[in-house]
Amino acid sequence: MTQELLRQIIDYSSRANPYPLYEELRKTPVSHDGSGPYVVSGYYEIRSLLHDPRISSDARNLKSADGDPLADPEQEEEAVLPPAFLRLDPPEHDRLRRMTNRPFGPPHSPHRVHDMRGELGGIVKGLIDGIAESGHLDRIDLVEQFSYPFPVTVICRLLGVPPEDEARFHVWADTLAASLDPDPDAPDPKGRAKKSKDARMELGMYLAGLIEERRKHPTGDMLSELATAQGPDGTMTTMELLSTSALLLIAGHETTVNLITNGMLTLLRHPEVLERLRGDPALAVPIVEELLRYEPPVQLVPQRTALADIEIGGVTIPQGASIWLVLASGNRDPKRFPDPDRFDPDREDVQHLGLGSGIHSCFGAPLARLEAALALSELARRLENPRLLEDPPPYRQNAVLRGPRHLPIACDGIRA
Repeated sequence: MTQELLRQIIDYSSRANPYPLYEELRKTPVSHDGSGPYVVSGYYEIRSLLHDPRISSDARNLKSADGDPLADPEQEEEAVLPPAFLRLDPPEHDRLRRMTNRPFGPPHSPHRVHDMRGELGGIVKGLIDGIAESGHLDRIDLVEQFSYPFPVTVICRLLGVPPEDEARFHVWADTLAASLDPDPDAPDPKGRAKKSKDARMELGMYLAGLIEERRKHPTGDMLSELATAQGPDGTMTTMELLSTSALLLIAGHETTVNLITNGMLTLLRHPEVLERLRGDPALAVPIVEELLRYEPPVQLVPQRTALADIEIGGVTIPQGASIWLVLASGNRDPKRFPDPDRFDPDREDVQHLGLGSGIHSCFGAPLARLEAALALSELARRLENPRLLEDPPPYRQNAVLRGPRHLPIACDGIRA
């Protein structure tokens, strides 16, 4: 039953509304069919495992039922870049995350995100102005014209990628994000793996050149600081810096694209909330938190492994077993959230799982929250009578990073 539900969740036909399937999963919060991964779908069980040091993010710890490693040594040797800290365990995870955080956030760089607010507002204004100047308000693709270019522009400026190179990341990001999709029945898996490897190679070569340039001529951006830092944890190796930079560039905008797009889709489905936001931009903050619960951009985490036998929810997960944490299911667990299928920006105590939890909680959460709040409040203020043209819209193939591929809308005008 569990594997059948997982197949349905991964199947593209369920992309527009996987939530009834999650409800079915939660009838057994920790489930296993005797094969495949252990699937955890209850809020309290997921949160417990996210904080459990016996859970590994390193795929090299995954074992078969006979205790043999499942990682492919040949595949590891062919890997273009070493695992980023997102896929490592302590102490290496902690060391690399600390080093990455020094130029990004508190306590060493407490103002970097805050000081970008004016620049972010300018990017949002420019994109909406561009929509107005296009003259095609009868059909706007919010993803192509706003939700994608906004965060990719932000993360490139944060790291120090030249504006003329930003467009190259669209192809790389789409290819690498697609590689996260765990669908075993996807067509041409070898071809998809080759595309992913090629994209990593191209991105790695590009970043290597950029890093070398920043080492010679630092410019004050985050990549320059990472490349030249001499902190208590030492200096990142070139390969560590490549992996970290690639992670920040891809993860730094993929989830935010979905957060903004899912957010606008939800607001258009709840016009009374959209109208409230138009009159009160401060409402964007609780709206974003409720969106992270109600329509999280990361739906599930399929890459966790038990380092020891773990008893949870009346089930023993054996050492070496694969674990899938269905974050979006936990976010709608009625044991944690009253009336969980209702979108309610006035909801109190919204301690969602939308940005993860524990040591792997979303590194870029402050920036993602700020980007989404600015984007949604300004779209609400400036778009006159916005409305959906397709509901549901066409979704991306990916079941992990879930969001519309396009969001066709129309409006009567755009306010100054």
